[in-house]
Amino acid sequence: MDKHLAPSRIVNATAPIRICDIGGWTDTWFAEHGKVLNIAVRPGVGVQVKVHTTGTPPGRVSLDVRNYGDRYAYQLGAGPGHHPLLEAAIEEIGLPANVSVEISVVSEVPAGSSAGTSASTTIALIGALDALTPGRLTPPQLAYAAHRIETERLKVQSGIQDQLCIAYGGINYIEISPYPEAWVHQLSVPHATWQELERRIALVSLGRTHVSSTLHDHVIGRVAHEGPGFPPLDELRRAADAARNALLNEDLNAFGRAMIDNTEAQRSLHPGLVGVEAETAIDVAASCGAAGWKVNGAGGSGGSLTVLCGSGADGTRDLERSLARANPRFDVIPTQLSSDGLRVWEGQI
Repeated sequence: MDKHLAPSRIVNATAPIRICDIGGWTDTWFAEHGKVLNIAVRPGVGVQVKVHTTGTPPGRVSLDVRNYGDRYAYQLGAGPGHHPLLEAAIEEIGLPANVSVEISVVSEVPAGSSAGTSASTTIALIGALDALTPGRLTPPQLAYAAHRIETERLKVQSGIQDQLCIAYGGINYIEISPYPEAWVHQLSVPHATWQELERRIALVSLGRTHVSSTLHDHVIGRVAHEGPGFPPLDELRRAADAARNALLNEDLNAFGRAMIDNTEAQRSLHPGLVGVEAETAIDVAASCGAAGWKVNGAGGSGGSLTVLCGSGADGTRDLERSLARANPRFDVIPTQLSSDGLRVWEGQI
């Protein structure tokens, strides 16, 4: 597109990421029914769409994927290109007639962090494109559209909890029965509990991109064979219930124990779901007096860990220093709890 051609409209969208998904793995087709407690945090993913109505062919898309340094043209209906997830989202929502667009995507969290960045990217892009036409998708419509893009258009394995957490924001207790139908209960916790949780919770990047597709395929095969009553799945569901009850009772120590119980249930599914880096970071967190830890997402090598630091004033700082000594590639990513999900607004031309 002609970089000198002024857009007729600019739309911005941001979406949070998901951490601390207690009960994850039970929001899947092979679990059939589940319970998940998860938390939306920012920063997440930002999308900007510049709309052009003259000077470029209709249906033409210019994609600028900042984190990868990729900028390329994509024609609607042309099939997969450099970034199939983004292209599938554009195909799913479509463009108004007689327009072309420039789309910029940037994530404040590294890809492959096991914090729902794919779902965050998809929902932010869906939300921005949805704003180009009358009417607005509701949070459940956003979540199911994002889930459909991954499972139907891209044919990849995906639970439903990431998309729901990111579309709704806040702290969510999600009941799935039967998959993918889900009921989202947004927990209303006292302000002091919210503030204390935000102060003590830490998102720890484990230093490399999460890649465990072979491991996950093995676990899925095992769980599918065992069925939805497989004991580790029940342990995960119970951990989600315990986490919900702990927050409603304003008991962060009990919440930390639910995080640990969940991580041990992940280990029961397969020891490799708690990777070597995660084991090291957990040892560091325990030595710093942390109240809990949860391997984010499905688990495996790399990715990230949610840590609930101790109640001391320097808990997060002590954790960060100790992690750096244990592995220079470990990093605490600054986050804030996000009470809302997708945000969309008009930018200035």
